[in-house]
Amino acid sequence: MRSPLAPGIRLITSLSRDSWYRGFILFLTFLFYTAYHLSRKPISIVKSELHRNCSLVIRPAYLNITDNDTWCDWAPFDQGNYQTLFGVLDNSFLVAYAIGMFFSGIFGERLPLRYYLSFGMVMSGLFTCLFGLGYYWNIHSLGYYAFVQVMNGLMQTTGWPAVVACVGNWFGKGKRGFIMGIWNSHTSVGNILGSLIAGVFVSSEWGMSFIVPGLIIAATGILCFFFLVEKPEDVNCSSPQHHIIQEDVETEPLLQNGNRSINGAVSTESPKIIQEHSEAISFYGALCIPGVVEFSLCLMFAKLVSYTFLYWLPLYISNVAHFEAKQAGDMSTLFDVGGILGGIMAGLVSDFTGGRASTCCVMLIAAAPMLFVYNYIGQKSLGITIGMLLLCGGLVNGPYALITTAVSADLGTHESLRGNSRALSTVTAIIDGTGSIGAALGPLLAGLISPTGWNNVFYMLISADILACLFLTRLVFKEIKGWCGQIP
Repeated sequence: MRSPLAPGIRLITSLSRDSWYRGFILFLTFLFYTAYHLSRKPISIVKSELHRNCSLVIRPAYLNITDNDTWCDWAPFDQGNYQTLFGVLDNSFLVAYAIGMFFSGIFGERLPLRYYLSFGMVMSGLFTCLFGLGYYWNIHSLGYYAFVQVMNGLMQTTGWPAVVACVGNWFGKGKRGFIMGIWNSHTSVGNILGSLIAGVFVSSEWGMSFIVPGLIIAATGILCFFFLVEKPEDVNCSSPQHHIIQEDVETEPLLQNGNRSINGAVSTESPKIIQEHSEAISFYGALCIPGVVEFSLCLMFAKLVSYTFLYWLPLYISNVAHFEAKQAGDMSTLFDVGGILGGIMAGLVSDFTGGRASTCCVMLIAAAPMLFVYNYIGQKSLGITIGMLLLCGGLVNGPYALITTAVSADLGTHESLRGNSRALSTVTAIIDGTGSIGAALGPLLAGLISPTGWNNVFYMLISADILACLFLTRLVFKEIKGWCGQIP
């Protein structure tokens, strides 16, 4: 008597070739964008090392310095306006990223995604390493670090439109919110890994906090060149984007056995399958897709809040709770853990209800009072800090994750495009590019406002959350009417 097949082998053999490829592409693109975010995070960890409270630092015996409160700081960030200088660094990256994103989608539609992504990751790795090499080359020029940040920001724009377009090629609409909610956790996973890696070196040699992530994203770019498959058709897999021709097929009468009658004769031919249109969509054409403008403006303010936390949370924790740089960086990862859970929850709820805008709106409304509470009681005890960081991370990053993934993919394959899935890259770039304007404004405003008190920074974040919610009002009413049966 033959023994039954092992459960693990039964599972493996039950999966089709298409399923294996889809899982592989999902894993690869997850890995790629994890590397992108991993290389963005070190600057927020290193800030608290570039400017410290030197009175609390033990001065080495070989330093013969008296009455110098900035002996342990890294020039030019040893000045009183160091927060403004940090804001310059953040915005050098973010403004370049926001501007470059609008062009990145256009290039992403017209160039092979594998080459485009590989080039972007290798070059991003180079500029990330160059920032860290400033430590070893003893560079104290703000212009140098700002230039490196600008170039890195431009290189990083290659990532998002390309990976979303690639995933859109392989996955249909189905349970897109849930799948992309899990997949989009690469953002938070990258932030967490970037924080932990940077934290290992920040107190000893902060240059390595950039060099190690730079080498990781460059190596991932090489992996992309050798293994990425852009479309299912490239490896003879079935595409979820295929459409059955409506004309002359569905209008023909079916016979009892399922064959079609053509001019009185019986035809056993299967319905023709056609590929989606391959021409690229114009920028204006993408803007005209219903919902693109509303979600883009909503993301601008949602991303303002998210990126302010990304770049300033470790410094806030260090200043308010008086943690060391590494401890503050480690604690800030809880915000990203909450972001993972929030993104998955937003995807699940929006799939179940069919209301992408409503899901975002509810989470944005809930986030505003939670930010207020976190600012006032968030540092009272370790337990409260952990709980509030998880909760705020979920509510802040949930809408951001949903809009940049499932919503972008839905709009990029909107029925008005008549199957033109190449529009996905441009639509994604418009939405994320507009969002990146907010991402640039948030850290800049935080740098300008924080000297007047952290309370004012949080009031700014709460206002941004409310504005993000307001831009979705029309779409929310439309979804509610649909649930009430008023829209066919």
